[in-house]
Amino acid sequence: MKPAARRPLLLCALAAAAALSFLLVAPPPPLAAHLSSLLLAFPASPYAGRPKLLFLLAGQSNMAGRGLAPYPLSAPFRPHPRVLRLAASMRWVVAAPPLHADIDTHKACGLGPAMPFAHRLLQEAGSGESSLVLGLVPSAVGGTRIWMWAKGEPLYEAAVARARAALGAGGGTLGAVLWFQGESDTIELDDATAYGGRMERLVNDLRADLGIPDLLVIQVGLASGEGNYTDIVREAQKNIKLPNVILVDAIGLPLRDDQLHLSTEAQLRLGDMLGQAYLKFNSSTDSRQ
Repeated sequence: MKPAARRPLLLCALAAAAALSFLLVAPPPPLAAHLSSLLLAFPASPYAGRPKLLFLLAGQSNMAGRGLAPYPLSAPFRPHPRVLRLAASMRWVVAAPPLHADIDTHKACGLGPAMPFAHRLLQEAGSGESSLVLGLVPSAVGGTRIWMWAKGEPLYEAAVARARAALGAGGGTLGAVLWFQGESDTIELDDATAYGGRMERLVNDLRADLGIPDLLVIQVGLASGEGNYTDIVREAQKNIKLPNVILVDAIGLPLRDDQLHLSTEAQLRLGDMLGQAYLKFNSSTDSRQ
């Protein structure tokens, strides 16, 4: 398709986004073309005021999503009326990729693991749980180190504020934090060796500030790194000594040509893996009660 032919469609998408009251930062042209049609097809959801099962999405670029959008967009990445996202304006809108377009605004966002994760949960719920509404709370920002997520830092405070807003906007429960971060902490040895302690402090601070002492945190084991200390960070991730912190390992998932960001196929598989981990954790918790 020629660029001139895309322009009217993209303008329509921007108009639809404005009606949904959140800022759309235009992604690369192939993704923009798919996104525009998705926004027009799902302008609103009757479920916005319903209680939701919430998930805080935090970390850096592989959580925000850098996967390229195929054509047509595969079903696990497509919008669903019962999958919502909390926009930067703190209003609920139908979730459509890129989920972090108005959060991680300095880079072109693409496909991440959250939509396949949500679809996996809806699939498990089936028609018998038609009341299940999922609320995704994007908060990830590319290129960030874990010290930038410490309590008192802007990223941490913004994530906590967004989680609180999500809990207050229609109510619901926070099911888990989905955390995919650490690639930038592989550059410097000091950052890599400090990763485990910083991660444990982050988890404890989130639980205290959100008032959920047993909050589930699902962290993704690194599939890549920016520096030479990836193994040190991965080892720290595996040895977090806190309850209700589980690891979903992304090692071996296919990467894009930059050998840093997960491919679209990898994000699809990771989302399903995260969904399975969440469901397994809840199943084991229910069996103990």
